[in-house]
Amino acid sequence: MSNLSTLCNAALLNYSLSPSLSSSLSCSSLTFAPNLNLQAQGCLGLLRHSFHNSTRSLGKKFRIKMSSDPLPQTSIVVGCGSVSVDFLATVAAYPKPDDKIRSSSLKVQGGGNAGNALTCVARLGLKPRLISKVADDTQGRGILDELKVDGVDTSFMVVSEEGTSPFTYIIVDNQTKTRTCIHTPGHPPMIPEELSESSLLAALDGARIVYFDGRLHETALVVAHEAVRKDVPILIDAERLREGLDDLLKLTDYIVCSANFPQAWTEASTLPRALVSMLLRLPNIKFVIVTLGKDGCIMLERSNDEGQSSEEVDVDSLLESLENRKNDSIPVPNCIASAFVNGCLDLSFPFDPLSQ
Repeated sequence: MSNLSTLCNAALLNYSLSPSLSSSLSCSSLTFAPNLNLQAQGCLGLLRHSFHNSTRSLGKKFRIKMSSDPLPQTSIVVGCGSVSVDFLATVAAYPKPDDKIRSSSLKVQGGGNAGNALTCVARLGLKPRLISKVADDTQGRGILDELKVDGVDTSFMVVSEEGTSPFTYIIVDNQTKTRTCIHTPGHPPMIPEELSESSLLAALDGARIVYFDGRLHETALVVAHEAVRKDVPILIDAERLREGLDDLLKLTDYIVCSANFPQAWTEASTLPRALVSMLLRLPNIKFVIVTLGKDGCIMLERSNDEGQSSEEVDVDSLLESLENRKNDSIPVPNCIASAFVNGCLDLSFPFDPLSQ
């Protein structure tokens, strides 16, 4: 999971719980016509970020400077998904077939999309509860210990007496600034029967939002249905096409996805059209954000305000006009919003994503 994707998920989870952040994240929404032309009543925004560390080491080094405004007393976030041990080897360049090379550094730390996201929200001052599974082995105990140190409630996690915990080899390429992940799932996999009804109800008690990363899909679907029944909003981290993900997407309120996911899922010809297609096909979605690595991210939000006048604009042309307004000399997070909106999405609220 990229630093930007983790940051977006953590920021959105915090945003959903903090009144002090809600005002700074106000955004007029975007309505659209069925022919995939955007109505110029909303917000299609580019969020520009500058991150100097593109590896998955965010789990240990990411630190947040928070506003002095207190968070609500019930700032509980429930997460369901993957945890793992990550072995991060940094190399000068990705090896060719049959090469033998040396790493310039090696780090071993906790990972997994759900583990990363909930670690971030714990450091934001929220109260995360994690539903996942590890084995009672050295790696599993290490995962649990690291999560507990960071303030993540692991009491709802399943610990198998036998089997192996998930782990991932990650090759960080200094030449291309990319990473390659080789994941080994845990065994045996988690099944819904391992999460008792009493544990599920206790985990969701007082929760303000539930986060899913698309893993453990059978268990995740059980948790999602209960969250819907309790009227708890759902955020999905859609990294790629996965078994069972479509069923989860039908229940979700917010989506944060990778650059390739929207077109892979919708088969639309362009990314902007894919985002509009996602909102058309998923009527419960309030907004979708696609992360673009060093190029920031794009957000499309549904508008429910039918009282305001609007005009149609082509979605591809609108995005192109926003890209032409980029200022690459600005080193801090900033927003470029549609010229047609009264407000904009602004992730420049008081924190420094590069501080340690």
